[in-house]
Amino acid sequence: MQIRIHPHARQRLKERGATPSEAVRTVRNGTRTPAKFGRFEFVARYPFGNMWLGKAYATKEVHAIAAPRGPNNWLIITVIVKYF
Repeated sequence: MQIRIHPHARQRLKERGATPSEAVRTVRNGTRTPAKFGRFEFVARYPFGNMWLGKAYATKEVHAIAAPRGPNNWLIITVIVKYF
C-alpha cells in the first residue's frame, strides 16, 4: 500500500502534534468511514501520556482524511488530532 502525505497535511501534523508515521499507521490500521467528495476518514487512537498545550492527556486520537489515488494508493489530505 502506497500512502503519501500532502504538504497541507504535513503542516497540520506539526501544528496539531501528530507525526507522519502516526498518520500513515492510521490509514493502514485505523477504522475507515466514507467522507465528503469521495474521500475517507481513518481514525486510530494512540497512547500519549504527555502534555499538550499545557495540559496532560493520556490518549491521542488521529483522524486522517485521505483520497484514493488508485488501488492501494492513498493521499492524506489533512489530519485532525484530538486529545483526552
